[in-house]
Amino acid sequence: MPAATAPRPSLLLVDDDPLIRSSLAYILATDFDLCIAENRSDARQQILATGRPPALALLDLGLPPHPHRADEGLALIGELLASDPLCKIIVLSGQDEEAHARHARTLGALEFIAKPASPDQLRQALQRALQLRRQEEAERQQPLALQRIRGTHPALQIVRAELQRSATTPFPVLIEGESGTGKEIAARALHELARHHDKPFVALNCAAISPGLIEATLFGHARGAFTGAVGAQAGFFEEAREGTLFLDEIGELPLDLQPKLLRVLESGEYQRLGETQRRHTGARIVAATNRDLRGEVRASRFRADLYHRLSVLRLVMPPLRSLGEDRLALFEHYVQDYAHQLQVPPCSLTPSARSAWLGYDFPGNVRELRNIVARLLSRHAGLAVSATQLEAEFESSPDCLPASPSPAVMAAPAEQAALLARLQACGCVSLDEELRRVESDWIAAALQLAHGNMSQAARLLGLNRSTLYSRIDTLARHASQAPANEFSSQG
Repeated sequence: MPAATAPRPSLLLVDDDPLIRSSLAYILATDFDLCIAENRSDARQQILATGRPPALALLDLGLPPHPHRADEGLALIGELLASDPLCKIIVLSGQDEEAHARHARTLGALEFIAKPASPDQLRQALQRALQLRRQEEAERQQPLALQRIRGTHPALQIVRAELQRSATTPFPVLIEGESGTGKEIAARALHELARHHDKPFVALNCAAISPGLIEATLFGHARGAFTGAVGAQAGFFEEAREGTLFLDEIGELPLDLQPKLLRVLESGEYQRLGETQRRHTGARIVAATNRDLRGEVRASRFRADLYHRLSVLRLVMPPLRSLGEDRLALFEHYVQDYAHQLQVPPCSLTPSARSAWLGYDFPGNVRELRNIVARLLSRHAGLAVSATQLEAEFESSPDCLPASPSPAVMAAPAEQAALLARLQACGCVSLDEELRRVESDWIAAALQLAHGNMSQAARLLGLNRSTLYSRIDTLARHASQAPANEFSSQG
């Protein structure tokens, strides 16, 4: 028997122009199960007849009985989302005033496309909407703990499967990954999926606390154990009891404290500082790091036996740059989430901005993505963001930022001698002018290497695009000669 074909996704098409309805039906009939209506009342009847709301909707705003106003189309958006919050609505309208587009997005429309639109543009918009809906449907079928790990990329599906398998065991788990990839979210998912999910989840960032206080924080202390210990204090192992103790940035744990943590992992026993009484913990240890712990072991900065005990089970969180189209789905999610929190209409990306979004490597991962979305909403709520506007918000990797040299290593001996000779010869220099000259040379070199691409040059210099423009403008104002500055043709 031939294999059954998957049902086509349902699409509600609403437009009062019969020519447009027939043209769109011809273009889209092969990909979608169409339900066609000419006004809001007709759309409601069609939905009632099918017995279920559509997966997608493509609708005009100007519908009878007032086709020159947007009231009917906007009302239909609200009705569709009330019947199915997952319905993805794309507005295709000749009523392209910015106020209408903003209102439609505020109500929950995913995208606003002005007429006329090409068939390819419509197909791509509908496929994006369908992909987003399928992702949200898949997430809703996952346990709540896993729904926070958003995306359909195979690497994330592996993460979810590993979390479910690891959650049912008592063994320590080591979560590895770059900063901002969601290691704590994964740790909380492990806890919520475990049998002891009703017990405490206690988290300690080993990099955020003084090395001298970590031992007392983990194990607790007796009264008088050290200066300032005016009373006995329970530690995090004691507070976690039979739950989960999450040790973030475990690579920052002092080397002299690592044997004590190893002892707890092996026997479950520990002592408060200043006590001889042995205590026992049943807490499960979940550790996380953005370091290469195996490299730290080779460099003798982390104990090999502790590494092997922590990494009985290992989980790697993928970087955002490897997740393909999921980056656009995350944009849509956080735009809607933050817009709801701020009570502002969501923004959207133009096609060129989408390409720029997918071409950016997000060195700060999901944490950086959220920051960018927050800035976009603060500046462009309810608007379509262009590629130029988007690239102005991109952050540069901290690894690319120039280090601040100490005075002892500011210049090589030969360079230092030349500077001394110059100062002795002229008596004084304008340090501001010298710094501007050096800055000008670096910017010119970056622009040459980037072939005039301002965004790429900004990343080479550890700046964002708007800061680079500001630096160039400042240099131009201080230029001593009248001709246009050397950067004017590079914008």
